[in-house]
Amino acid sequence: MTTGEPGFGVYVHWPFCAAKCPYCDFNSHVRHQKIDEERFAAAFAREMATMRERTGPREVTSIFLGGGTPSLMKPETVGAVLEAIAANWSMPDGIEVTLEANPSSVEASRFKGYRLAGVNRVSLGVQALNDRDLRFLGRLHDVDQALGAIRLARETFPRLSFDLIYARPGQTLDAWATELEEAIGHAADHLSLYQLTIEEGTRFHALHAAGKFEIPDPDLAADLYQVTQDVTTAHGLPAYEISNHARPGAESRHNLVYWRYGEYVGVGPGAHGRFVEDGRRIVTFTEKMPETWANLVEAKGHGVIGGEVLSRSEEADEFLLMGLRLAEGIDLARYEQLSGKPLSSKRIAVLQDEALVAPVGNSRLRATSTGMIVLDAVVADLAR
Repeated sequence: MTTGEPGFGVYVHWPFCAAKCPYCDFNSHVRHQKIDEERFAAAFAREMATMRERTGPREVTSIFLGGGTPSLMKPETVGAVLEAIAANWSMPDGIEVTLEANPSSVEASRFKGYRLAGVNRVSLGVQALNDRDLRFLGRLHDVDQALGAIRLARETFPRLSFDLIYARPGQTLDAWATELEEAIGHAADHLSLYQLTIEEGTRFHALHAAGKFEIPDPDLAADLYQVTQDVTTAHGLPAYEISNHARPGAESRHNLVYWRYGEYVGVGPGAHGRFVEDGRRIVTFTEKMPETWANLVEAKGHGVIGGEVLSRSEEADEFLLMGLRLAEGIDLARYEQLSGKPLSSKRIAVLQDEALVAPVGNSRLRATSTGMIVLDAVVADLAR
């Protein structure tokens, strides 16, 4: 992976799901009546027009349709969203357009429709390759459906990624290594591999607190992380970010916008944005409740309900937090430009002695594999 310009992304949030997964703390909502997709597509377009007034003319480097479950959208809705983006910003040929999909909502005709609309990369929420753990994770698909969706995606789209969750209850190192090797056999070029975490406000949080299940202790979780690195590297999909693995050149361009601390517009219920306006980096966030968001957009052109202007030190801290997740690390000169001062050479030296960070040439700094496991502590130490 070559380091490059951070880019300018557009994130569109489709907030609806067929069911709420017990581990999920994203802004997702289940509706038992039909969704008025035309209304939401029009609201997306209107909010984009307002955001265009704030960002000015820009060239979009990537688009991500996330959720929720965007694969519940009709292809016509996806097409309308992409047309709205093109109407507001410049979209060069070959731009990466990713759509998140769940195997349970995959249909051949719908996938072909997404491809015709302009989607060229799909991210599938597979999460496990055994039926017992899929049931535990609250997924609506089984392994056969997951593998069918992977095959269909590979036939339809130039690029494919899928997600797995590890550090599941009772998971052993050998079982995870075997499952991961199977996954790599099915993967086209990219895997997102997330450690199961118990988030407040989720059903898993209540069940875990009540002692209904246990997750691996920190030592086993660290060993599972190391197995993840070893197996993916051995099969040509090394980690380019703490949870993301790709064959060289197949990294997610959109997620690199975030990790390289680029700019992006967030459109839709609960979406966040970060972009430069009048020379200052602005944070925006929108109303989370879908229908309330749509009402706000129809009334005033956007659903933004809050935000802030970041100080130099806040920008520098965010740059550290995001950039050290990457195998390529951070550009030290850019940190100094953002913060107005260089990172402490003394702190870097101490962390190097502890084998938590390492220099990349004379211009960059990265976290080591050991440092990645305790990344929050490394960032906190550097940012002091």
